[in-house]
Amino acid sequence: MSTRPETEPVPTTEHDVVAVGCGPCNLGLAALASTVDDLDLVVLEARPELHWHRGMMFDDASLQVNFLADLVTLVAPTHPLSFLAYLHDQDRLYPFTIRQDFHPTRREYEDYLRWAAARLPSVRFSHRVEGVRWCAESQRFSVHVVRGDGARLRMLADNLVLGVGTEPFVPTALADLPGGRLTHTADYLNRLSDVDEARHVTVIGSGQSGAEVVVDLLRRNLSGGPAVSWLTRTPSFAPLDYTKLVLEMTTPAYMRYFHALPQERRDQLTAEQWQFYKGISTATLDEIHELLYRRELEHGLADVELRCGVAVEASATDAHGRPVLTCRHRDTGRLFEHRTDLVVAATGYAPRRPTFLAPVEHLVRRDDRGRPLVRLDHSLDLADEAAGRRIFVANAELHSHGVATPNLDVGAVRNATILNAVTGREAYRLPKRTAFTTFAAPGGDR
Repeated sequence: MSTRPETEPVPTTEHDVVAVGCGPCNLGLAALASTVDDLDLVVLEARPELHWHRGMMFDDASLQVNFLADLVTLVAPTHPLSFLAYLHDQDRLYPFTIRQDFHPTRREYEDYLRWAAARLPSVRFSHRVEGVRWCAESQRFSVHVVRGDGARLRMLADNLVLGVGTEPFVPTALADLPGGRLTHTADYLNRLSDVDEARHVTVIGSGQSGAEVVVDLLRRNLSGGPAVSWLTRTPSFAPLDYTKLVLEMTTPAYMRYFHALPQERRDQLTAEQWQFYKGISTATLDEIHELLYRRELEHGLADVELRCGVAVEASATDAHGRPVLTCRHRDTGRLFEHRTDLVVAATGYAPRRPTFLAPVEHLVRRDDRGRPLVRLDHSLDLADEAAGRRIFVANAELHSHGVATPNLDVGAVRNATILNAVTGREAYRLPKRTAFTTFAAPGGDR
């Protein structure tokens, strides 16, 4: 008769860093950590494999940053997991050069991410973090994990890095629409059967994602597809401001300056700089205009309308189950109703607040709006109880580090900063001179 106890002890391992989530942020962290001696880092991902924005993976969509904004190059240009190393390994370096477009397609970038992940033993897929607790006995974070095969693990970590990303945001004005009549741009390509069945599709919100959906809908319209409406709160269908000196707001120099400002001023700047991270690429705007122009030569197509300066204030369904949107024209204040068959919400993303952090929420200090206080090195300001241990965040510090936070070209510097803080040494040399612009007042330069 077996004498094994009914509940076996959960295997426990110890690590310098446990990173949760395997998107580009934490994958880049694992890549840089792979060449740092004496550092034990693991990355845990609940999904069985890496996928990146599959719901918006249009065949011809490309990144808005060039290939140098990969996982490692901006701090380690000779790293074996650079994008150039990927091209060389795939024997595509010459075709990429001759192509003379140094902005990879999204499909190519995802393939690069998967290539890098396959070369990193520290990345563990099908590992879902169930909870994080503070272990007073070891003075560490206790990370409770469930593997894909059902096995339970416990990891003690000196440091956590949260790279759980963002989640689609649907405003209250649209939240009551039935799921069959509403989709977010993040899921657009998975809902094409609903698009094909609709007689009228309405896109709410602009930005790059909304514009790319409109491009797809206009192409379908030209082939006899549904009517298209595009409504946005912004006063125009505005382009991304990617002029070179404006791009200096993505540099470490500007992030340091921004972080030192009072929170009230940081919030004002973030609102004012919306065109930097919520605008539309000029190439996409040009393509939309070209498709609209081509419609002029066709007859019998379903209607297309573009309306800017329109706020959706409420939504309901009519007797036939069709969405009815209550809209306000912002310049005149006039209310009107808009009827459609399918609503595509191009309404952006919000920081994900993972439930597994609930047991340690009491350790996180927050501002008067409930947002975590984030230090310059991307670590959270924690209670004295957790002195000496740190929780770092990736792409959750827009309010503290500015509008460059979601950009891929920030990732390598952020991760190098985190690794330097964890190791207590300059594991990676951070760039010192990154902008021609001086942002501080005279006498305030750092």
